[in-house]
Amino acid sequence: MTGPYRRLHLLVEGQTEETVVNGVLGPHLSSVGWAVTTSLVKTKRPAGGPSHKGGISTWKQVETDVRLLLGDTSITVLTTLFDYYGLPADFPGMRNRPAGDAHARVEHVEQAFAAEIGDHRFRPHLVLHELEAWVFAAANELGLLHGPEVAERLRKDEELAGGPELVNDGPLTAPSKRLLRYCSGYAKTSDGPIAIEELGLDRLRARCPHLDAWLRSLE
Repeated sequence: MTGPYRRLHLLVEGQTEETVVNGVLGPHLSSVGWAVTTSLVKTKRPAGGPSHKGGISTWKQVETDVRLLLGDTSITVLTTLFDYYGLPADFPGMRNRPAGDAHARVEHVEQAFAAEIGDHRFRPHLVLHELEAWVFAAANELGLLHGPEVAERLRKDEELAGGPELVNDGPLTAPSKRLLRYCSGYAKTSDGPIAIEELGLDRLRARCPHLDAWLRSLE
């Protein structure tokens, strides 16, 4: 890598996100000049014991991790890879989201998140609606693992929604819930990342405009 050292740190929600960063996003970001590092959000910090990692249940746990990371002056830009679906109600921007368009709603929450932290190095990203939407984009690739009927169901849902990022965020109809219903053998931390990697980042970006906009902001 030539030029000044630029470190991009991704604070991620769980192991699946970390795997996708390592296998798909990280290599691309490294190719455009970033030194990429990652960490998982810490869910608990018990006194005298190790922290527990993965998942988000309160705004406070996220705020604590973000502010601690921003104390590291070697980080040029800090970003996030969290699911928009399932964010806690106390998260910035959640209570006053605009009605209607899903892209406008997630961007509103991202902007509120950035404003609450108030550091120019922080550029939050929320996956619309969750990382499993990217697996819907890779329906054919997942079908190679679990059969063509699974791929067909994902394609039909995506077409009805208007795109993989628009498969909605209902507690019974979010992408992850549909995957478990359609594919009893689906393994979240391995099958999804494999399918996404087989699809490839260029084709994933073409199907997921919110993801593409985030990556363009980092490029």
